[in-house]
Amino acid sequence: MELRTLRYFVAVAEELHFGRAATRLHMSQPPLSRAVKQLETDLGAPLFTRSPTGVTLTPAGSVLLDEARTLLERADRARARVNAAAGTATLTIGILGDSTDPAVGRLAAAYRRSHPGIDIRIRDTDLTDPTCGLRAALVDIALTRAPFDGTALATRALRSDPVGVVLRADDPLARRAALRLDELDDRRWFRFPQGTDPLWQSYWNGGRPREGPVVRAVQECLQSVLWNGTVGLTPLGHDLPPELAVVPLADMPPSRVVAAWKEGDANPLIRSFVRTATAAYRR
Repeated sequence: MELRTLRYFVAVAEELHFGRAATRLHMSQPPLSRAVKQLETDLGAPLFTRSPTGVTLTPAGSVLLDEARTLLERADRARARVNAAAGTATLTIGILGDSTDPAVGRLAAAYRRSHPGIDIRIRDTDLTDPTCGLRAALVDIALTRAPFDGTALATRALRSDPVGVVLRADDPLARRAALRLDELDDRRWFRFPQGTDPLWQSYWNGGRPREGPVVRAVQECLQSVLWNGTVGLTPLGHDLPPELAVVPLADMPPSRVVAAWKEGDANPLIRSFVRTATAAYRR
């Protein structure tokens, strides 16, 4: 199994849709579908159950997803250590979930123009690590959202987004112009796995412990609402399927988009990246 194929598989498994996975991977759908089909042939087991609306993981696919995530994280760590030893001019950026944010596109274009000789590497991470691999030395800088444990990290606030609750479109509360958190106390919420940063977990659970299914990726959150009728929080302004709706929360503090890096890191590429990001997010 090639690492590239495993990355393809993880993208499909997290998006639960070949089209969305292809967009995330910046490739067309047919070669992605062929690569995953070849992986299933090589392993001798179906990894997905396919339907006109998307895919779901088979038991074999769920096992491979856990193993693939571990293998890819180890490969990324090895690459980062080798690059550091070789002194290669690279910058590895961790991005948390918001890779479709228009500001990310503006930032990428501006940074390429100002640093044409730099090798930029992207690590798209799930929702269980708001630092996008900073603490594990997998990235140099992260585009993420606060709050999280900022010990030994420096941050620069880039933007604040209002937050709403994701509901099924046929939920009676979906017709409301705004809601308060206490109106959702009797609902089941999606939540992150045990061991996730407590500050991060608490914020996205509205400041109190919740019961409900465990999720790791954005699409898992949305599918949990769609299939189980659970609720959860999201920044406003993101496109959702027509079966889902977002209602603004009147008493929820905004979600802050931040750049984060290791405190004391003197890498000049990080300093220039933060300056460029600050400008890109202010437009």
